[in-house]
Formats: sequence, structure tokens, C-alpha cells
Amino acid sequence: MRHIEAQRIVVKVGTSTLTHLNGKLNLQAIDQLCYSLSGLVNEGKEVVLVSSGAIGVGLGQLGMSERPSTIPEQQALAAVGQTQLMTVYQQRFSVYGQRIGQILLTHDVMDYPTSRQNVLNTFETLLKLKIIPIVNENDTVAVDELDHHTKFGDNDQLSALVAISIDADLLIMLSDINGFYDKNPRKFDDAKLLYTINEINDETFDKAGGRGTKLGTGGMTTKLKAAKRMLNANKTMILANGENPSVIFKILNGEQLGTLFINKE
Repeated sequence: MRHIEAQRIVVKVGTSTLTHLNGKLNLQAIDQLCYSLSGLVNEGKEVVLVSSGAIGVGLGQLGMSERPSTIPEQQALAAVGQTQLMTVYQQRFSVYGQRIGQILLTHDVMDYPTSRQNVLNTFETLLKLKIIPIVNENDTVAVDELDHHTKFGDNDQLSALVAISIDADLLIMLSDINGFYDKNPRKFDDAKLLYTINEINDETFDKAGGRGTKLGTGGMTTKLKAAKRMLNANKTMILANGENPSVIFKILNGEQLGTLFINKE
């Protein structure tokens, strides 16, 4: 059993958790997620949700099978998908009596002291009111080609930045894999899940695979980068399988699920 004390929690969910491979929303997983996070707030926890999925949902809405390559097309998909995603979140959270708010971020907002403080003030106020902020990158305006300072690159990095910025106790990252393995479990049957990692170095990155699903932008490398950012800030992160988001309760109850990234005491 693990002992994890966490009052302020950031939960990051990837596109693979929120959508099916055809881009349609996975309503069962979303309902479990909303139920679980609402339960945490009822227990007195402060919860922030970093949610991917806007472009993936946009693909499904427009009947497209693959993520387009051009920036304007991706921005259009994000605009369509973000609206649909927030509508579903609003519907499902309201079933459990939980209020939500939306925060769309770009890197420059977090880089400039005044805008950064305004964002942090918003987070603090929402959490004080027991409202769950739902965070995503503002994909309709943040693009690498325009300015490398505007885009986070993926929501794994964004979730770590948010967790550190609001001084969260724990980042729970839900993905389509059980945790971090000593080798790629999709290629090697003898791959072993590593339950605890205290240091991330070049060897750790060598064990990571490539990009995730065709609908998302993440992969194990981006999750390791986020974990390294958390460890550098002396913060704790858990990477676990988000197929059944109610796994959050088991994690917080100390069950040894997923990979715990934590500095040695």
C-alpha cells in the first residue's frame, strides 16, 4: 500500500480516455470521471481537471478519420470539439451536483507575470468556491508556427505546469497504459511495470516509446517530461490507466496502481 496525502489534486485525462478510436465520445468513461471528481470535491478535496480531446472530438463530429496536417484545420477541429466536450462535461457534472468552469491557456499567458497572476487568482477563486476548473490548451490560437512561446505542445506538459503553478499535492495522469514499463509493453510480452520511479534520466527516456493514439498528440516521452518537471519541483505524479476513471479512488486509497513518480525522502 502507498500512503499519499493529497488535498489539492490535478487530474489529467488524455484523448484515448475520453474518446473511442472513431472519435466518438466515450460517455461511460466521461461519466465515471465526472462521478469520481465530484466525489473528491464532496470529500473536501480541491480538484482541477486538465482535459485533452478537443481535436479528437472535432474529428468525430465532422466524420474525419485522421488528424489533418494543416494548422487552420486543426484549429477549426479544436473549436468544434471544445464546444462539444464542455457541453458533455456540463451535462454529466450537473448530474452529480458539481459546478465547473473553463480555463483555456497558452504559454505566453503563463510566462507574463501579470496574466499569470490573474490566471492563478482565477484558479484559487474557483477552488475556494468548490468549482472544478477544466483546463485545456487554447488550440485555436496556440500554434508552433506562429510563436514557439505560445504553445505548450501537449497537455501532459500543461498539466505539470498547472500542478506546479497552483502548488498541487498530486498530479494523476490517466492514459491508455497501466504505467511506465522497463520496455514497450506493446512490443515485448516480458515488459515489467515499474511501480515507483525516483529519478528520470537518459536511460529512462530510452525506455519510452513514441507517439500515442492517432487522435492525440501524447506518448510516453511527453509523460516522462511532465514527470521530470514534477520531480524537479519536488512534486508527486502518478501515471495510471484511465479506462475506468474511478481508479482515482483506488489510487488515493493507497492501492499500488500505475507508476508513482516521487523524489526520495
